Order: sequence, then structure tokens, then C-alpha cells
Amino acid sequence: MNPPSTANAPAMPPERPAGERIAKLLARAGVASRREVERMIADKRVALNGTVIETPATILPHLRGVTVDGKPVASAERTRLFRFHKPAGLITAERDPRGRPTIYDALRNALPPGSPRVMPVGRLDFNTEGLLLLTNDGELKRTLELPASGVPRTYRARTFGRISQQQLEDLMDGIEIDGMRYGPIDANLERRTGTNQWVELTLTEGKNREVRRVLEHLGLEVSRLIRTAYGPFALADLAKGAAVEVRKEELERFVSSLKSSPRREGGARAAGDGGGSRQPQGSPRAPTTPAAKRRRSRSGSARPSVPPARGGS
Repeated sequence: MNPPSTANAPAMPPERPAGERIAKLLARAGVASRREVERMIADKRVALNGTVIETPATILPHLRGVTVDGKPVASAERTRLFRFHKPAGLITAERDPRGRPTIYDALRNALPPGSPRVMPVGRLDFNTEGLLLLTNDGELKRTLELPASGVPRTYRARTFGRISQQQLEDLMDGIEIDGMRYGPIDANLERRTGTNQWVELTLTEGKNREVRRVLEHLGLEVSRLIRTAYGPFALADLAKGAAVEVRKEELERFVSSLKSSPRREGGARAAGDGGGSRQPQGSPRAPTTPAAKRRRSRSGSARPSVPPARGGS
């Protein structure tokens, strides 16, 4: 018998090389965020066995032989996360062209001995204070920053002007300002003295200057802005300028909850995790704070009472 013909058989796709993209490997090793790694590669700062790497899509099984600026890249450490109480008056960057102090100036004395090189998760403006998360894992940083991950960030703003609880509740429908669309914001009026009040806001997008722009659009002047929480991690009573590490067990629980979320994209290393399949980025989901749930479940039109004020900041 003649062997079966293969003339009409579909062509097999070429096998994908074993490993991962170098940009992802370097981000996971804590060299920089994936976006920054891509810039390093474009600037020809990354090489393999002495040969400059031309594309961040290069697939490698490991980082042996890889150098950045001529220096060998160390193997990835376990993922670590720190809470830092950023004071106002610091730039969230490694250096500032205008010579202003940066968070890294403060972190030299704030981080515990033996801490790895860390990157900030998101940014806080020069005049914004409060909780800034720091990690040595570029993949975790990226996951926490993505709106599709749905990680809530909570702020307290001291404002001047007139505002009603109903106006704040309307932010749960999102708002468009100068052509920019902002997703749902769970905003709650705290204490008020005349035309001065504290407003608490929880959101999941974190666009540039989002809180200030939204409040200013409502006619309020923001005189102080504090981030009090990012996901399950709270500022609590952490002293201004201090940094503490999140316990390994707490971090692992949080990373596991991200992996189980159907909206999660990419992956962070923890307990050998190599990342996950990507999910499409949907519209930002509404914050899931208790106050937001109460408002979404209301069937009547009665306005909720203003919650008791928390301690002053």
C-alpha cells in the first residue's frame, strides 16, 4: 500500500521557542517595569552573551548571559512588597530634572536592611501623600496598576467648596471631563465644617491626577490629598516617611486572589508562579467597598446619612 498523501495536509505552525519574552523575564527579576525594560532594549542597553538584543519579544528560557549596561542580571528573588508612607514634597521617580527630592532619597533610610531594589506601584503627585506600594517584581507592579485588575485605591481629600452627597453618589456612574472618561468612583462625604469638608473616594483606574480633576470639576478646591489604601493594604498608623514589608503570607494570599480573578491580565511571580493567560481588558468595574454596595442595593431615593468622621489627618 502507498503511504497516505500529505499534499493537502494543513501546514503545522512553527513551534514557539521554550521560555518567555526577555522583557517579561527582566521585569520579573526586578530590573524595571516591563515598559521601562522595553525602553532599555530600544536604547541597546541589554545584551545576551555580548550581543545586543534588538527586540523585547526575544524568547529566552532564562537570564543566564544577559547583561544590562554591561552588568550581569541576577536571578529573580521571591516577590516582595512594601508599604511606604510618602510625605508631600517628594517626586515618585528615581530622579527629577528640576532637582527636587524623590521617594528614593527618603527610601535610603526608610527601607529595612537587606531590601531589594524596588519600584513604585503607580505614582503619587508631588503634593499628594499617603500609601505608596513598592515591589521588586515588575510583573506584580504592572498587574496592580492595570485598571482591568480592578484593584481599588482609596483616598481622602480635604476640600473647600459646596458639594452634596448626591453629587458624590452620581460619580458611581462615571464622569467625562474635557473628553476624558473616568470610570465609577465611590465617593462619600465625611465631616464638614462650613464649606470645608473631607471626602473619601475609592476608584479602580487611577488615571493621572484623576481625584483632583474630578473634585475640581465639581467645583471643589483640594487642599490636601492622602491615599489611605491600595487593595487590601492600608496606610493605617504607618509613620510619615516610614516603610514596612508586607508579610509573605499576606502577599501570597493577595496574589492568589489576583490569579483567581477572571479579569486579571499577566502574572506576578510568587511561589514559582510563571504568570497566566491574558484576559481582555473590559470596562473598569465599580469599586466594591461596603459603601458602594449599600448604594447600589438601595431601592428608594432617600439619601444615606453621612458617616461619622474619622480621625483628622
